[in-house]
Amino acid sequence: MERHSVKVIARIQSDFPAKFGIPRQSGLVPELRARVVFEPEYRDPAAFRGIDGFSRLWLIWQFSESVLDEWRPTVRPPRLGGNTRMGVFATRSPFRPNPLGLSCVVLEAVEWHAPDGPALLVSGADLMDGTPIYDVKPYAPYADAFPDARGGFANTRPDVVPVDFPPELLARVEEDKRAALLGVLAHDPRPSYQDDPERVYGMAFGGHEIKFRAADGRITVVAVE
Repeated sequence: MERHSVKVIARIQSDFPAKFGIPRQSGLVPELRARVVFEPEYRDPAAFRGIDGFSRLWLIWQFSESVLDEWRPTVRPPRLGGNTRMGVFATRSPFRPNPLGLSCVVLEAVEWHAPDGPALLVSGADLMDGTPIYDVKPYAPYADAFPDARGGFANTRPDVVPVDFPPELLARVEEDKRAALLGVLAHDPRPSYQDDPERVYGMAFGGHEIKFRAADGRITVVAVE
């Protein structure tokens, strides 16, 4: 089998130290903030000339926690409840012949003079902290936006659920991270095949462990550690 190597040019800094809880698509939680920090070899400011003229970027990255020795022709998308198999090329599953991810993020700012800069401050990212990034490309609206395109079994935006987050617990989370955390929980981070109302789930986010239950179509936070 022919093989090619690619270079890691950057890594993401995000509030997700583990996979659980990460939104299943980019842009679902626009309040999420992250930084794209480039490897020293790629920090030449000239490489970023003109990037601040774009409002959105494409990130091409590796599902670094989902690298398999063998690929699978079918997967079970969470969008279909985790029980229906679809062809891997009809999904965005991480379990692919090449574990590559593609995310469209909002470019909030270019940190030209940061100690590890130039770095990119982005929002709406769906990447785990430390994820290797292979490339960054500008989003071109005239070529990349097709609002009338068919979306197959994922044609509509996923539903959100109410979140009960006691104020005294929410106060333990840094103020600038609260909206993002509420948005993540509203998209119900649980695996689609799990539906135990008594189970307490734990999600690592922004230096905290968020404990919650899911029952009667609601998410209820029970602890912040």
